Amino acid sequence: MFSAFRRWRRQRTADRRTVPPEQWDAVERTLPFLDFLPPEDRPRLRRMALEFLADKEVHGAEGVVITDHLLLSIALQACLPVLNIGLDAYADWVGIIVYPGDFVIPRHFADENGVVHEYEDEVLGEAWEGGPVLLSWFEGENPFDGINVVIHEFAHKLDMGNGEVDGYPCLPAHLSASDWARAFQPAFDDFCARVDRGEDTALDPYAAEHPGEFFAVMSEAFFETPGLLKSEYPAVYQKLSRYFGQDPAEREAQSARSVPLLPSSTL
Repeated sequence: MFSAFRRWRRQRTADRRTVPPEQWDAVERTLPFLDFLPPEDRPRLRRMALEFLADKEVHGAEGVVITDHLLLSIALQACLPVLNIGLDAYADWVGIIVYPGDFVIPRHFADENGVVHEYEDEVLGEAWEGGPVLLSWFEGENPFDGINVVIHEFAHKLDMGNGEVDGYPCLPAHLSASDWARAFQPAFDDFCARVDRGEDTALDPYAAEHPGEFFAVMSEAFFETPGLLKSEYPAVYQKLSRYFGQDPAEREAQSARSVPLLPSSTL
């Protein structure tokens, strides 16, 4: 009953908001990977973004001003992974806190002798179970090529959907946990070995930190650089394609084929 009411409320709130096409276009020009969506899916993504904003509270930290451009950008990126899953995947929390660039989170841990160590961890984002998503925001172009903080942190939220952040999100009926593991575990082991050897990997080496980080980084790559992920770990790409219900690598390949070749110059 509560979920039905919540869906009705966010739909009604979204109905009352109008975004001019030129404003959508201005935001989407800063997110070129959205071109990997089929054209007929763009209106659905925009509508879901409005419902997302009707359901969430976005706050600026350390002087960040929450503009319409920022809101629409975050909403489009957050909704892209759940376009064919549904917004209910994000139903157990409401808060998003935006920082001006990377920020510091105090940490502490107890070692094997019971001694507590405290330190400051500089991060680009963080997702808290049952709590807010913390995001860094950079004006202009993303200074970290191939890295998408929003998709990364919202992938963690999907991972939390069935409890522990372990690289196993709540899978649909057509995907079994054993099939998922057969694709992800060998890829994770291989990637960790490559990072340990000091290889300059095309995918973000942060993926080797933990299976949960591997899932989040692979999700970033799935949407931002799908052809690269498909060439590096085709089994992982295939499982993510079935999980997200999307095939951005095919659209990326179509775009590449449609670019006209420049005539060669002669001297």
